[in-house]
Amino acid sequence: MMINETLRLIRIIHDLSVTDLAKQLGISVGQLSKIENCNATPSLELIEEYASIFKTTSSALLLFAENLDAEKKRSKMKISIRNKMFKLLQILGDYKDDKEKRKNYTRAKPTV
Repeated sequence: MMINETLRLIRIIHDLSVTDLAKQLGISVGQLSKIENCNATPSLELIEEYASIFKTTSSALLLFAENLDAEKKRSKMKISIRNKMFKLLQILGDYKDDKEKRKNYTRAKPTV
């Protein structure tokens, strides 16, 4: 898993909107969206800022993002379970992102 997806998932798990997190990180919503959509690479300083906001360490975020399939010590069962858990987190993240987009679209609709 790439660090970009890890950062997106931790935001979603903590139920923060892109706008709220961007404000806390001191970056634009557009920049945060680029990072979460793998169109920009976060700096180590930004990863450390994420870690601070979510009360973890940058090394924990990087470890979570590491491609565990490359590790030969993992059993096929552990890899399968990890992949299923990751897929579940992605589905949850996509659902919350869609929900937020619908909410923002409803807010942005001009009244006639």
